[in-house]
This record gives sequence, structure tokens and C-alpha cells, in this order.
Amino acid sequence: MDATPALDTVALVRRFHAAISMLDFAAIEAFFTEDATYSSGKIGGLKGRADIMAAFRRYFAEYSDQVAEDSLIEPLSAVSARSIWHLTATSTLTGKQLQREGVEVVIFNRDGRIVSVEVTDR
Repeated sequence: MDATPALDTVALVRRFHAAISMLDFAAIEAFFTEDATYSSGKIGGLKGRADIMAAFRRYFAEYSDQVAEDSLIEPLSAVSARSIWHLTATSTLTGKQLQREGVEVVIFNRDGRIVSVEVTDR
């Protein structure tokens, strides 16, 4: 019998997104496993926490005023959840406003750390 408690994947995604909203890079980094993957049509595929965090830092250096909101977060399995989101941000380089919406699927290990994020823009 497996005594591992079930993950609350919805709460984990909420905490992950809260860390992003606060630009708490230490907390964001703590969510990812060393060999995590991150895939997005905007940035391509990243492998490893160091590359993922470098991409986060580059993005937020340009879009530090990002405001993101989840319209839905739902569990997909015992270790995954899906969020439907939208965001606005302004580029510090061009002054142009960015508006995006999409779906994010986050997969966790049994310890509640992220092993995979897949972002699809709508």
C-alpha cells in the first residue's frame, strides 16, 4: 500500500504562480527539480533548472510589470494540473504592451517539485 499523501496540485500551481507574480526568483527556483523541462512556443524547450531560471530572469528583466491571472486551475492527475491564464505586460525595451493567453500544464514529482511545464498560447 502506498502511504504517499496525495498532492494538492491546484494549490501547488497557485503557489508557483504567486511566486512568479511576486518575482520571488528563489521561490520559483525551489519549485523546479534540477532536470526539469519547460516548453513554450515563445521560448522553445528548456532543460534544467539553471536554463529555466535564466529564461525567467531574462523575461522579467524586460517585462517586470507583468500582471497574470488564472481563469481556471484544475487537477489533471495525481501529479499534474492545468491552468488557463491571461497576462499583460509592457516591454522595457520597446514600450510595447504584450497580451497573451493560454494553457499551462504542470507536472510534479511526488515531493511536489516541478518536473515539467508545457505552455501553449491561444
